[in-house]
Amino acid sequence: MSSQLSADQPAGRERFAARDAEVPLRHPDRFFIDGRWVAPATPASFGIVDPATEELYYRVSLAGEADMSQAITAARTAFDRTGWSLLAPAERAEWVHKLAEGLRRRADDAGLLWTRQVGVLQTMAVASMARVGATYDFYADLAGDFAWEVRHTPMQGGFGVVVREAIGVVGAIVAWNTPASLIAYKVAPALVAGCTVVVKAPPEAPGEAYVLAEVAEEIGLPAGVLNVLTADREASELLVRDPRVDKIAFTGSSAVGKRIAGICGERIARYTLELGGKSPAIIFDDYDLDTAAKALAAAECTLNGQVCASLTRVIVTRDRHDAFAEALGSHFGAARIGDPFDPAAQIGPLAMERQRDRVESYIQQGVAEGARLVSGGGRPKDFDRGYYLEPTVFAGVDNLSTIAQEEIFGPVLSVIPADSEEHAIELANQTVFGLNASVFTNDIDRAYYAARRIRSGTVGHNGFRSDPRMGVGGFKQSGFGREGNREGLLPYLEPKSVILDELPAGYGPHL
Repeated sequence: MSSQLSADQPAGRERFAARDAEVPLRHPDRFFIDGRWVAPATPASFGIVDPATEELYYRVSLAGEADMSQAITAARTAFDRTGWSLLAPAERAEWVHKLAEGLRRRADDAGLLWTRQVGVLQTMAVASMARVGATYDFYADLAGDFAWEVRHTPMQGGFGVVVREAIGVVGAIVAWNTPASLIAYKVAPALVAGCTVVVKAPPEAPGEAYVLAEVAEEIGLPAGVLNVLTADREASELLVRDPRVDKIAFTGSSAVGKRIAGICGERIARYTLELGGKSPAIIFDDYDLDTAAKALAAAECTLNGQVCASLTRVIVTRDRHDAFAEALGSHFGAARIGDPFDPAAQIGPLAMERQRDRVESYIQQGVAEGARLVSGGGRPKDFDRGYYLEPTVFAGVDNLSTIAQEEIFGPVLSVIPADSEEHAIELANQTVFGLNASVFTNDIDRAYYAARRIRSGTVGHNGFRSDPRMGVGGFKQSGFGREGNREGLLPYLEPKSVILDELPAGYGPHL
């Protein structure tokens, strides 16, 4: 069955079977607060549109001020007046393992939602959702090895111990492109630490958060420990401003991250920010151009180019620039555009009409500023519905131009000429961002030398490389703090020094 929705195949007449499945959510019209599904205080709602067909998929209720306050109250009460934060870490870990098991059972549902909400290829969605539970298991397992308490000998004598205690109530705010994994890297460490959480789901893609809430209900997670609602920016800001919220964990744009940091700074609230990027890939002269072009083209198809860590600035020496640009344009331009449920598709639609409009405006600006369009740049001719856009490659891009400096968040790659290896590294660092990077070379020592000089949270070798188990996060305006690994647990804990005259009777860890 063809994935193309053309004049000969009207949208809605010929579909992939999965698109006809019912929405796998029990209560999109309610919020999960204090362990139960509650009706919203106002009738406000948001319509989620399938980006491949432009048809309404389902509607979700939007939280107002009263709803947000109710969720925060539930989380605050659960933290202050129940024994959740006082449980031994191993006991909290058992709950987190149960969440992992439940999410694995619901992986197909979450994958369906992800595809229909934002257009991610179903093949990727199924594989990725099956792994989300592993994040919860990772943090649950970490609870057994983590140094929650460390004995010291105070300078004045007596007994000393540094304990790490839960930071309190956490507001988790995530972007729409990969909500399930973004939620996991906030909720899992927060719960293991002993925090309680309010998850603010994105209106464009709330389904995965609601699946998590349904799992929490099924396993009997104590009331108020996890609360889930959907809200727009106005209500989200209430979560950030509320003094009952001790920490904000945010993934999204750098512009919103700056506002969150400013608000948190006013009241000295804790925060971690995983923000945007404009990540460079440097192609050194000893590396095969066609091999590099294939790798970068394939990577940019991921999530249809809507990845904050995408390697969108490709830097190559001037004498090889034209040959590489043509190779990249050939490989990226050949990516099969298709319905995200088509197993043969390599790239699907952008998530929303406004997102496609945004990317198209950047393409127009790139042309206006003098960059050469090698491939793409328009809408595919064979699709009369859906937010599809051709994979696009620019050549001869000035590193200070708009398309080289601002995050586009779509399938657009810029090839930038460099005068030398040293100049390439300078260009790589000539940005306000520092989230990801890669170095293409056959010389491992050369790769390591360059990696240490690039100002970026992650630097890969010969391709897009990322490992959340090692921690992810950015330099400069790409964020503050880290998620993943042990580093991802620390932001949910406060160290406390306890100094006593002598060893308390019956002292032991988690007294």
